[in-house]
Amino acid sequence: MKLNPIFKNGKSLILPYDHGIEHSPTDFNLVNVDPQYVIDLAIKGKFNAFVCQAGIAHHYIEHHKKTVPLVIKLNAKGKIPKIEPISVQNCSVKRAVKLQADAVGYTIYLGSEHEREMFKEFGKIVEEAHDYSLPVIVWVYPRGRFVKDDLTTDILAYAARTGLELGADVVKVKYNNDKEGYKWVVQNAGKAKLIVSGGPGIELGEKYLRHVRDFMDAGASGMAIGRNIWQSEKPLKITKALKSLIFDNAKVKDALKWLK
Repeated sequence: MKLNPIFKNGKSLILPYDHGIEHSPTDFNLVNVDPQYVIDLAIKGKFNAFVCQAGIAHHYIEHHKKTVPLVIKLNAKGKIPKIEPISVQNCSVKRAVKLQADAVGYTIYLGSEHEREMFKEFGKIVEEAHDYSLPVIVWVYPRGRFVKDDLTTDILAYAARTGLELGADVVKVKYNNDKEGYKWVVQNAGKAKLIVSGGPGIELGEKYLRHVRDFMDAGASGMAIGRNIWQSEKPLKITKALKSLIFDNAKVKDALKWLK
C-alpha cells in the first residue's frame, strides 16, 4: 500500500483536527474554532496530511484537496455519556473516496468492553479501503475500566501489535517518555508505520522537543500533533522545529532555535 504523499522518505508530520465531537468545543478559541484557520496552517506548514471528520471535509476542504493530503476519520464518540468507550463508524469508505481522501482513519479503544465490535468494524474498513488503494491509519488507545495504566510499555506494545494484526498501514499510539522501552513498542508495529500522538495542549519547549527526539530515535516514523499546533501563538515556528527533528534528524538544541 503506497503511503505517499502522507509519508516522505518514510517520515510524516500530520495535523489532526478531529477534536470537536470527541472533546467538545472546549479545545477551541475564537480563532481555531474556524476550520479554515487550521486548514490554512496545514497548508502553510506543509504538513503531510490534515485529519478531520467528513463534515469538515465536505464544508471546508473543497478548494484545498490538491494542496494538503486529506485523512478522513470514519468514526467518533461523544463526550457526554459516561460509558465504556466505543467509537463506531459514521462515514463510509465510499464517501471518503468521493471527498477525495488520501487515507482514512479509525479509532479503537483497546481494553474496552466493546473492543470486539470495533475490531470487527475496523476489519471491514481495512478490506474496503484497500480495495480503493486507500491507506488506513488506526488510532489505538487503551481505555476502559479494565485498563489501569494506558502508558506502560506492555500496553503500548499491545496497542501497536493490535494495529498491525488488524491490517492497519499506520498505527498511532501515545508516547510514555521511556525511550528504551519504546523501541519494543515500535518493533511490535512490524511493517506498519508507527506515529506518535501529540497529546494535550502544553507549552512546547526543550522538554517536549526532547521527547520527540527520543521517540524518533526509538524508531517512530513521525507524529500526529493537533492542539499543540493550532492552540499555539506560534504554530508555524513549532512546526519547523518538529520538522527538523523528524525529517532532518536535528539535535534538540538546533530545533530549539526555531522557537526563539
